[in-house]
Amino acid sequence: MAAEPSPAQALLELYRRVPLGMRLGLEPMRDACARNGHPERAFAAVHVAGTNGKGSVCAMVESIARAAGLHTGLYTSPHLCRFAERIRIDGEPVDDTTLARHLTRALDDAASLSFFEAATLSAFLSFREASVDVAIVEVGLGGRLDATNVLPTPRAAAITRIAFDHTDRLGKTLVEIAREKAGIAKPGLDIVLGSMPGEVRAAIDEVARGIGATTSSTEGLPAPAAIGLPGEHQVGNARIAAVLGARLGASRAAIAKGIANVAWPGRLERIGPYLLDAAHNADGAEALARHVATLGYRPDEAALVFGALIDKDYRAMLAELAPLAATRVYIAPQSAARPAVDPGLLKSLYPGTVASSVPEALAMLQHVPLVIIAGSIAAVGQARAALLGLPCDSPVAL
Repeated sequence: MAAEPSPAQALLELYRRVPLGMRLGLEPMRDACARNGHPERAFAAVHVAGTNGKGSVCAMVESIARAAGLHTGLYTSPHLCRFAERIRIDGEPVDDTTLARHLTRALDDAASLSFFEAATLSAFLSFREASVDVAIVEVGLGGRLDATNVLPTPRAAAITRIAFDHTDRLGKTLVEIAREKAGIAKPGLDIVLGSMPGEVRAAIDEVARGIGATTSSTEGLPAPAAIGLPGEHQVGNARIAAVLGARLGASRAAIAKGIANVAWPGRLERIGPYLLDAAHNADGAEALARHVATLGYRPDEAALVFGALIDKDYRAMLAELAPLAATRVYIAPQSAARPAVDPGLLKSLYPGTVASSVPEALAMLQHVPLVIIAGSIAAVGQARAALLGLPCDSPVAL
């Protein structure tokens, strides 16, 4: 009998055989699910879309569900350090044996699936095998044509926030982007909405009504008393999570406990003097800048380690973040999916130093009181691995 492949072997084969681009379209994923006995139908789900905040909301809802005694699955993307972070059972990354088995099974469909579709299929197979009570599933890109949208009508769903990102795929205006994200609507489903401009809400409502769904806003709802994630923007995310938790049947006590105890690495995460944040668009950078302003550091007491992938609005991000720090170090984040912005170009926008890697950048800043690391989820993952001595799989920004 052939030995089970290791996770490293399965991942290398996945990277080698499967296109790394994120494809928009549901038919290949539907066909793959059908060939595998429809694992997406084996569990109740919470489906969360949005430009920013959807990962934090998913983490909060999963924490609430566990506090309520439910056996949980959590699917998010991309990963910070290890691929297994994307697929969690009861709060823990799926074990290596299970991961390798399901990645290998997904590779049977490699000729027809993209990287993200294969990863999503692996998550659904893992959740079915674990017999989870509920899986909290984060949309990868957009909503309407995202691979996760093969889910049947979920127990609850949300759209967190609409901002500019992936404009080449989702649209050039907030209304166009909102319409794509509203495509997670299903007949009879009520979608929980975060704070958003009136015309954006109207666009989502129009799409939802056309599908036979409705929407409910969380604006004006009371904020949870304690939130385990820092940053004022997490208040809105916690409101959404509280409503989703209630729709899962969680008690008020379980909702409060879950939100208070949630952990979500790489989001305003402090590791000694280092502040790691996954902000990778202008909206996220603005939220990060607001948080840094509350910490009381002068620019001459702070340093910024910044790198971005080529498809991101690095100019807008730097406009928010560069003034926070007198010392700036630019890097090229490593990602298997797409190239990074040339650090020399970043240096030409706001003076700074170029480092060949994230560890080299960190080594240059050992005596700075505050070191901000942002611009790319891949860079944050590499920094986290270097600071905590964690193993790392190849980063894929999908």
